[in-house]
Order: sequence, then structure tokens, then C-alpha cells
Amino acid sequence: MSKTKVICFANNKGGSGKSTTCVNVGYEMALTGKKVLLIDGDMQMNLTLSFFDDSMTFSFVESGKTLYEGLKAEKDLAPYIVHTGYPNLDLIPSSSEMSSIEFELFPRWQREFILRKCLSHIVASGTYDFILMDAPPTLGCWVMNMLCASDELVIPVEASPWGLFGVAKMNDFVRQVQTIAPQLHVMGIAVTKADERKKYLREMLDTLHESDMPVFETIIRIDSTIEWSQDNSKPVGAYKRNSRSANEYANLAKEILNHVSR
Repeated sequence: MSKTKVICFANNKGGSGKSTTCVNVGYEMALTGKKVLLIDGDMQMNLTLSFFDDSMTFSFVESGKTLYEGLKAEKDLAPYIVHTGYPNLDLIPSSSEMSSIEFELFPRWQREFILRKCLSHIVASGTYDFILMDAPPTLGCWVMNMLCASDELVIPVEASPWGLFGVAKMNDFVRQVQTIAPQLHVMGIAVTKADERKKYLREMLDTLHESDMPVFETIIRIDSTIEWSQDNSKPVGAYKRNSRSANEYANLAKEILNHVSR
């Protein structure tokens, strides 16, 4: 690969498995030898809490080593990187202060490109093969910032009767972003929390495949191992390597790697 690829995981509907997908795809990429930086862009801090317990997560906040502090100062984000404890896998932590990021960005010059500017040195350095970003479940100035800084978009969609709500709105929002960030490409929809016993799963998949958005072949099924791994602040592949969900995330990571190598 000639340069760092920036991939955003976003969906305006909460509960889509967005943070979980970002965490586990990043971990599986790192296992293949790729250098990966994860960026937690959500005030709920789920990405950060997937690697660190509460006390360590809040120590980042107290020391100012968070994405919010870097964005507020419009600084190079490299000093805010922490190591996850896993080979090839680093993280820029979030904080609850991200709840005010829309207010912080709104009055600034070229506000849609502040994250891109703050990431520019990291991207130009080529230190990482991939930067994976977890966006909050909203569609506003901050998510627009994240998409403007990205090359690719992955949209996790929960396999439920409500999972499709908002996909069309997300697609419209992406098209708006592409008018100012034409490099942004929708890599695909990743179906999560699938239950093969439910009839609506096949109906949902049929609907997605009829849309104009690509859909990944790998489906992430419901698995309690995911919840246990989260409770232990570990990626599922680190918590239980031989689990079904670890295998599924490894396959999804493989699909993503194959896509960007084309």
C-alpha cells in the first residue's frame, strides 16, 4: 500500500454494532501484521473501553490525552496516541467532553476539515497502514468532519426490523459530504447482530442487496462471546480466539483488506 488508508465506521442509528465492528476489525487487521490506529470519536467512549478499564480510561481524560483536547487546540494528534497493549494496534482515546464538539467546531474556519488537518502529519508519515475511526450515531458537523478525513466508509447495520431505518438518510448525508470530500467512497454495509432463526433477516438482506450500496458477504451473528469480551475490555479475538464471532470478524477484516488492495 502506498499510503495510510483512513476508514470511518458510521451509522446514524444507535445500536448498530459500529464500535464493536471497528474494534474487532482493527484487532484482526493488526494480527495480519498491519499497523493500525483506532480513533474513538464518540462521547460514549466504547472504543476506548474496549481496551482499557474505567480507571485507565478516565486517567486519559484527566491527563488531557484525548481526541477532544487535540481537536480543541487544532493540534497534530500524534501526541494523543496510546498503545493498546496489542502488537501493531494503537488508539486515540475519547472522553465525555466530545459531547460539546459540535459547539467547538461550529464557529471555526473550514470547520469540516479540522480533523483532516489534525491527522495530516500522521497520515503523511505512513506510520500506520490503516486508521479506523468510530463515529457517534449522529449526522452533524462532527460526523461530517470524520467523513471528510476518510477515504472509505463502512456502515454497520443491525439485523433487526429497525436496522434499515436511517440507511437512506445516511446515504443522502454521504452524498452531501462527497460534494466537498470527493475522495470518500462507501466500501459497504456490514450486517451485524444477525439471528438466522428470524425470518426478517433474509428479507432485510434482500432489501439491502437491492439498494445501490454494496454489502459485505460476511455477516456478524449474535454471540454472547462479544458481550463477555466487552465486559473484559478485550477484542473478541483476544478474549476467545476460537469463537464464532472472532472468526466472523477475521473474515470481515479480510474482505476489507482485499477491497483496499484492489
